[in-house]
Amino acid sequence: MTLYCSPRGRTGKGRGPEGSGLYPELAAYRISEGCSPNAQSEVGRLVGLLPIEQSRAELARQGLELDEKAIRRIAGELGAQMLATRTRDLMRFRRGELPAGSEYTGKSVAVGIDGGRVRVRTVVETIRISGKRKRKKFRVEWREPKVVILFEVDKKGRMVRGSRPVIDGTLQGPDALIELVAFHLHRMGGAGAHLVSFVADGAPWIWKRLDWVIAQVKLDPKRVVEVLDWCHAVHHLSVALAALSLTESQRKGLYKRLRGLLKEGKSRDVIAELKVLAVTEPDDSPMWREIRYLTKHSDAGRLRYHSFRCRGVPMGSGAIESTIRRVINLRLKGNGIYWTEENAEAVFQLRAAVVSGRWEESLEHTRAAMAKDRRTEWRWMPPECLAELKALEDEDDDLPQPSTRKQAKRTAA
Repeated sequence: MTLYCSPRGRTGKGRGPEGSGLYPELAAYRISEGCSPNAQSEVGRLVGLLPIEQSRAELARQGLELDEKAIRRIAGELGAQMLATRTRDLMRFRRGELPAGSEYTGKSVAVGIDGGRVRVRTVVETIRISGKRKRKKFRVEWREPKVVILFEVDKKGRMVRGSRPVIDGTLQGPDALIELVAFHLHRMGGAGAHLVSFVADGAPWIWKRLDWVIAQVKLDPKRVVEVLDWCHAVHHLSVALAALSLTESQRKGLYKRLRGLLKEGKSRDVIAELKVLAVTEPDDSPMWREIRYLTKHSDAGRLRYHSFRCRGVPMGSGAIESTIRRVINLRLKGNGIYWTEENAEAVFQLRAAVVSGRWEESLEHTRAAMAKDRRTEWRWMPPECLAELKALEDEDDDLPQPSTRKQAKRTAA
């Protein structure tokens, strides 16, 4: 027997928005939802790494016998707590109450942004069959979780060996992701970094919002570099040449030469030569679409690859592509796998904390936050300062982007 304290405002007619009550004697030992902290940590870590059935088998080998329903409940609760903790920190960031960190002070930092794919199940109708039995009709559709990785880079533009990246993502849309980018840069001390590089593909939703991030985090524009992923740049060069009536040997020779010029940072020379080759092509031809694409990124300074190599800036988005594979493709994506939005968000948080090597750090921060407030509301709400971003209409890219880094390399070759 132990004391139970119900929340203030409880009317006696069931649980309301104020949330569940508390067993203070158990809370002193951090026992909640019928689970000890060690068991919760191990269940959450294994669910972040493995499917439920494999997690159950591994727990059984450790002497912890749980059914699938209990594992799903414990892991879902921990994921929701991590999401709620992140949301509270984000609210503090909006109000200007979150202190800036110092982990990235004086270091070169890279930020990779991209999107993956998962299948999400949405209930569209509930049908009563007989008595209390219900049948739910649902719709399954592909959704794009937006993902970000922040990591320290060395003088060659590679991730520092032994460093721990920051990985986060959401299904709430581009505005939510871009605010998370600003939030993590602030809390990690991005304003004091020696250099901050943003590396991504040609998706307009990324590049249109970076000015807002720079202003929110108070980054020095002179220490900010924007990089178009090298594989995407040469892919568009290859597509432009493929639109010309050239023989295979002529196209390969021209591609090799122009690719070399692009790698030397001479994007304007490449564009000028492409314009000469496209002089007889109509304005709406694939050739001119690719020229406009390269011109847009060249004018923004995202094709200065020779300068990037000299400054130790990553030229490719390999880090974010690897993150999407390790966090999303190997855990959330697969044949016959589809998620509710809440479960996908929760498991993403568990997986990201494990893969980034920040599991214990995330767990301790979450427990400290939940000791003060046990509510788990986490859904993102757009702040007023992002109203201008709502008005931005994401343009369709000139051409469909390669879905993976491997496909981009294959197309460029």
